[in-house]
Amino acid sequence: MIDTLLAAIHWNVRPEIFSIGSFEVRYYTLCFLLAFISSYVLMLHIFKREHKPQELLDQLSIYIFLGTLLGARLGHCLFYEFDYYKDHPLEMLLPYTYVNGEFKLTGFHGLASHGGAIGILVGIFLFCRKTKTDFLWITDRLVIVIPLAGAFVRTGNFFNSEIIGLPSNLPWAVVFEQVDQIPRHPAQLYEALSYVLIFILLWNIYHRKTALKPGFIFGIFLILLFGARFGLEFIKENQEAFEEGMKFNMGQLLSIPFVALGIFLLFRPYPKNNRRSS
Repeated sequence: MIDTLLAAIHWNVRPEIFSIGSFEVRYYTLCFLLAFISSYVLMLHIFKREHKPQELLDQLSIYIFLGTLLGARLGHCLFYEFDYYKDHPLEMLLPYTYVNGEFKLTGFHGLASHGGAIGILVGIFLFCRKTKTDFLWITDRLVIVIPLAGAFVRTGNFFNSEIIGLPSNLPWAVVFEQVDQIPRHPAQLYEALSYVLIFILLWNIYHRKTALKPGFIFGIFLILLFGARFGLEFIKENQEAFEEGMKFNMGQLLSIPFVALGIFLLFRPYPKNNRRSS
């Protein structure tokens, strides 16, 4: 065990880049911003390629930003810590915690990717209803860049020393010294790498295929991304105590409906004369 500990990569980077009083800027925040910036730049390329106005993308970006943030926050509160937040509902949407009779600025510590996915879909639905844009046209393009954004977010989790993996004796095991002294799978980096590979695949499909039915890329995205998430959960520590003893943890249970939807989109019958060009 001692030899394994010495051979492991030791990670003890503080999650804060800098702080002023109770206000702090974290690497996670920077990664979150990079996720949105990279998504916008790539989506702008797609919109220009298909002769769509940038103003439409600007509107979509607002819906996606709000949907992601609200969905991810509410998802964490409802899926993982409902017992606490049902008695503290204001803390779901406010970056404060009520401690010893006073409010303390804590930021949003707790975002769930499945909640973010639901929030994004709701945001797209509202955007499409307002702008009369086809829902599957948007999703087929937006999901191309979402995996890359997810890779940035998981890198932020690595800086936070959170969503850690199970103990491991592999040569690339990481000791998250902010958590304990046990060499573990760098599960955040596994997930980030898988998301980058999914992004590369979807990007190539979009640029090389000329005839795809609506929802095809969306379906591949759902199967690959949430399938990867389901599999990687087997080498992660459970995030909440109530998941102990469950055959599948909350992350896996929430992934199953997304994979099922992807399979439906991929294999649903669609008339050939209605297929569109990418």
